[in-house]
Amino acid sequence: MPPLAFTMTRAEDGKTVTADDFKGTVTLLYFGYTFCPDVCPTTLSNLAVALKRLGDKAADVRVLFVTVDPNRDTLPVLKQYAAAFAPQVVGLRGTGDQLAALAKRYRVAYSVTPASGDTPYTVTHSSAIYVFDGSGQIRLLVSSMASANPDIDGTAADLGRLVDEASPPGFFQRLVNMI
Repeated sequence: MPPLAFTMTRAEDGKTVTADDFKGTVTLLYFGYTFCPDVCPTTLSNLAVALKRLGDKAADVRVLFVTVDPNRDTLPVLKQYAAAFAPQVVGLRGTGDQLAALAKRYRVAYSVTPASGDTPYTVTHSSAIYVFDGSGQIRLLVSSMASANPDIDGTAADLGRLVDEASPPGFFQRLVNMI
């Protein structure tokens, strides 16, 4: 898998961001949409629990929630949605071309079918979570956090190890001592 690379708009402040803005943090990349009735809220809720289990290390983790439904997921909608889960969740929105390029880069399947006649508005997307280390290299692929019994503890442990790899020995203790 290729390293983390993208250009999108951050919902929180409308700023254009790239993968370089997240260098130095463990970054999770997840594709979904705010109107998702089940998989997305379950996934983000479970990731929020995993982040809580990280304690102070969660400050070095970001969850990039990339909407696959930019027609309905406006920046204010994305901002509110991301904030409902954890402060580390960052809503991202791109143009159709930006989204298509990013999805192709990581082989993510998604589709949006606008309502027409008797056919309702339909969105589908894969549920994989891509985990990148602080240098932007892919390190893990979490197949789903929306299953009946997701491995929250294992995911938290994996994220903690990646955070520790990016930090010099004793970094967190020195940080605690400074506070």
